[in-house]
Amino acid sequence: MRTVLASFERARLVGSLRSLHVQEGMARIYVGNLPLDIRTRDIEDLFWKYGRIRDIDLKTPSRPPAFAFVSFENYQDAEDAIRGRDGVQFEGARLRCELSRGSADQMGYGGGRYGDRGGGGGGGGGGPP
Repeated sequence: MRTVLASFERARLVGSLRSLHVQEGMARIYVGNLPLDIRTRDIEDLFWKYGRIRDIDLKTPSRPPAFAFVSFENYQDAEDAIRGRDGVQFEGARLRCELSRGSADQMGYGGGRYGDRGGGGGGGGGGPP
């Protein structure tokens, strides 16, 4: 009986988390531990094989590491990207990939693809999701 309740609670929690990160099937992931000299194109090269990318929001703070948010058009693609890239060595560091903690209205959907946002940049104040 306890196992059934635990499974039910886990399914309910996953459903709640998905509603925070998904808008019409889309999902955004956080990618951390990136080198400061990374480019949007490098991130696209890392994640293109997992599915259609809607947006890449690259953050390069004044102190390492850099990080990015990658928005996929499909939630399953985002999950596949996390499984495939979390912990992978990239330019001497282990990538950290997880679902973004921001809500769907904070994701900035409505713009075009990643090239429309202007690329990298932000100063301090930004950090992991």
